[in-house]
Amino acid sequence: MRSRRDIRIALILGAAVCLALGLAGRVGADRARFIAWKEPAAPPLALSDLTGQAHTLADYRDRVVLMNFWATWCEPCRAEMASIQKLQERLAGRPFTVLLVNYGEARARVADFANRGPIGARILLDPDQDAPRAWRVRVLPSSFLIGPDGRVRYGVIGEIDWASDDAIEVVQGLLR
Repeated sequence: MRSRRDIRIALILGAAVCLALGLAGRVGADRARFIAWKEPAAPPLALSDLTGQAHTLADYRDRVVLMNFWATWCEPCRAEMASIQKLQERLAGRPFTVLLVNYGEARARVADFANRGPIGARILLDPDQDAPRAWRVRVLPSSFLIGPDGRVRYGVIGEIDWASDDAIEVVQGLLR
């Protein structure tokens, strides 16, 4: 016969497994994960990259932009980067750009992280965390798809598989 303690442990473990399975299912990229952006204009974005070069969203006019807010300490952010890299490779030669906006970390820490592996996307630094406030980012990772006209089309909260057929289809729809 099981004790109450054993039953509680079994329930907690069962709940943890259900939660993990539920979260694992959310990593996909079904179309419901792409939330239509309702605001008429994109929030401001003026940040420097690791070399100190300034970038604004207007610099990427006529391109589809995937803007991803992330941090080196964020495990889902790091996991998502491989699929972002695959998406970039899939769309090579097309007017598509990825901007990785780091969430408030020191340049040296971000540069060290970038030097450990091929990222292949432009990393922008936001030491004061002004961009996440302007874009109302509450969860990392958070991503935005911006059309060639400079308008934000979709937001995505949390990690997704950017190399999935659904994600590629959404991005390619903006490239037309």
